[in-house]
Amino acid sequence: MKVPIRLKPAVTAAAAVAAAAVVVAGLATPAFASTTSASSARASTGARSSGYYGASHAVFVQTDATSGNHVVAYHRAADGTLSPAGSYPTGGLGGVLGGSVVDHTASQGSLTYDHWHALLYAVNAGSNTVSVFAVSGDHLALRQVLSSGGTFPVSVAVHGDLVYVVNALNGGSLQGYRVLRALGLNPGASPQFTNTPGQVAFTPDGSRLIVTTKANGNDIDVFDVGFGGWLSAAPVVNSEPGTVPFAISFDAYGHLVIAEAGTNALATFAISGHGTLSQLDAVGTGDAATCWVAPAGSFLFASNAGSAAESGFTSAANGQLTLLGATATDAGTVDASAAAGGRFLYVQTGGAGIVDEYAVGAGGALSPIGSVTVPDSVGGEGIVGF
Repeated sequence: MKVPIRLKPAVTAAAAVAAAAVVVAGLATPAFASTTSASSARASTGARSSGYYGASHAVFVQTDATSGNHVVAYHRAADGTLSPAGSYPTGGLGGVLGGSVVDHTASQGSLTYDHWHALLYAVNAGSNTVSVFAVSGDHLALRQVLSSGGTFPVSVAVHGDLVYVVNALNGGSLQGYRVLRALGLNPGASPQFTNTPGQVAFTPDGSRLIVTTKANGNDIDVFDVGFGGWLSAAPVVNSEPGTVPFAISFDAYGHLVIAEAGTNALATFAISGHGTLSQLDAVGTGDAATCWVAPAGSFLFASNAGSAAESGFTSAANGQLTLLGATATDAGTVDASAAAGGRFLYVQTGGAGIVDEYAVGAGGALSPIGSVTVPDSVGGEGIVGF
């Protein structure tokens, strides 16, 4: 049986601005998605009246500090270098999974940007909440802090007016508009770092929602997203034994790309109309703890936490991957994000809480252009660039 997970907008765009609440304004129960429809969210009058125009020339980094989570903003100069632009408390706490070292949440997508509505979503793993910021350039304004509907949220996915968070503990769960989807993971599996969900992500067309389970099943779960945002009652479970599927991305041709921590490789897949996956290619990085993957223009970059290195790849129309080589980073390489149409790549390193800055060359080579130390962010995860 399918359960509706999307509510109709409670208020108009103008009313949401007047109420200073960008999401779930007026909703009676914890859930989240935009209060505006896709069309009204893009209306220029609403955007102008709010004073928030969306992200520009900025990089946002989440600290995941257990004493109080923050999103730290940086202004991106024309040459790609970063300078501090402010620090914004999320109103929640960071959290640490058992066994984690340089990435407390062991996930990708803990900080997610909503282009349609100029919103930034940040998970507060230690307080089981999600914070929502309005974004203007490199400035943020906290609009709401919502229950994640589960325990230890680690990743957020957005498509149109639909928003989902994946909770990592107590067997894992998906929370959307007033609905909880159990993932059926073993809640007692240890260590937590490798046995909790890695990421939740929409396919580019929004027709499917994908969850990686890492070592707790070694599965890639594919849910159908139906009319009005309904989720299929159960996912198509694609088992990938021994691979520890972690992070999710898509190449320029729309192929699913998975960072596999168990094999230290990137793998590409085609998704059938039934939700089953067919592997197209898998290529090792030659480095250790390959857990994250980020697109930058036509290239893909995999972060290797155990080797302090970023591996570059190209992907062909048939899904074939080509390893371009590796670039050294600071210790504890975790998540990464591109900016300026893929001209720059920013790599979050959890060993000392540093973001390394690189220019992306025509052949995918990374050239260091600087670095910034993010206050109180050792072990933090979550970065988005523009």
